[in-house]
Order: sequence, then C-alpha cells, then structure tokens
Amino acid sequence: MSHPHRIAPSLLACDFAHLADEIRSVEEAGADWLHLDVMDGHFVPNLTFGPSITQAIKRCASRPLDVHLMITDPWQYADAFLDAGADVLTFHVEVEDGGDAAALLDRIRERGAKAGLSLQPDTPVERLAPYLDRLDLVLVMSVFAGFGGQQFMAEVLPKVGELRDRGYRGEISMDGGIGPATIGRSAAAGTNVFVAGTAIFGAEDRKHRITELRERAAAGA
Repeated sequence: MSHPHRIAPSLLACDFAHLADEIRSVEEAGADWLHLDVMDGHFVPNLTFGPSITQAIKRCASRPLDVHLMITDPWQYADAFLDAGADVLTFHVEVEDGGDAAALLDRIRERGAKAGLSLQPDTPVERLAPYLDRLDLVLVMSVFAGFGGQQFMAEVLPKVGELRDRGYRGEISMDGGIGPATIGRSAAAGTNVFVAGTAIFGAEDRKHRITELRERAAAGA
C-alpha cells in the first residue's frame, strides 16, 4: 500500500510568541500535517508543552495534528492529548515496559486517531514486531529525541526497508535533520512523512521551501 508524501513542519521550531500566525504561515505554504513535539523532562532532558497548548493549536489549525509523545508515561496522558485534538498520536517503544503498549495503541485507534510508535536511532526495528498490526504510523528518529537542530543520521535509513520486509504497510515518518539535502534519501528509503523544523521555519520563503522539499522527496534524491 502506497501513501502520499506528507510534509509536517515541527512547531518546536516556530516562534511561540506568534503561534497562530506561524501555523497560518506554514499551512498557507503547503504543510500537510503539523508536528507537535511533547517532552516531559524525563524521557528526554527537555520540556515543551502539554494538552492545553495542543488544544490551543487545534483551535487555529486546519491541518491534522501529528503529536509525538517523548514522555515516560503515555498511558497517563494519551487521553488528554486525544481530548485536545491529536489526529495522530505516537509514543516511544522504549517505554513499553511502563504499561500495556498494545492496549494503549488499541485505545488510540478506538478513539478515532492514528496510532504510532517511535524508535530512537539506536533502537532496533525488531522491538516493534509485536505491534506492527496495531500501527498506523512508525516514526523513525533520525536524531536522538529531545532537541531540535541536530544532524541527520543516515545510518537509520535501512530501518525503513526492514519495516517493509517485516510486512508493515502503514505510514513511515522520519524526524530529525530533514531538509533539502536529506529528504531525498529518506524518501528513496521508503519514508512518506517528513518532519522538518528549522528547515521550514528558518526559511525566508516557507512556501518555496515546502515545495522544494516535496519535489526532492518525489525525486528521491
């Protein structure tokens, strides 16, 4: 099953003093999804925002919210983010021992959202094997979760092919260092959702940048 290429600007890189304007800017520039990085200061050594900010984003957004929970206890907070308007809700396979991951994925889907699992660059794809039939999306981290502006780690690209070899047919997202110089390789590997922060929000012409990213993804080079 093929999936369309989706460009998902990461709001972590936007100007939060003008959040509504920033959302409008990237939506008008052609964004497909809006990516929200939620960090708890435990799973990753950084803090961002919670359900209330997510709800505020939902009120002024017209694109689906792709919410990435970089948190230790997604079981406690998943419903709050779903209530706030998450359309895609992803948590990390590395926290699977903290609860029933399969049940949480089922609950996310039962509530009408897409369910995703993410894996850090040093986590093998085999960790996802028990959950593949419950997943709508796999988020392959091409940097270590927690901070923006890191360099793309090309060594994670084979994970995409391995997912397909294991029979996974859902969407595959990549997050970390995605920009004009790296999106083609990610697309050629089989990724279809591209999370880009500084590459989009730091561009002088965001519409031109998103068009460029889409074209390079289509070219796969």
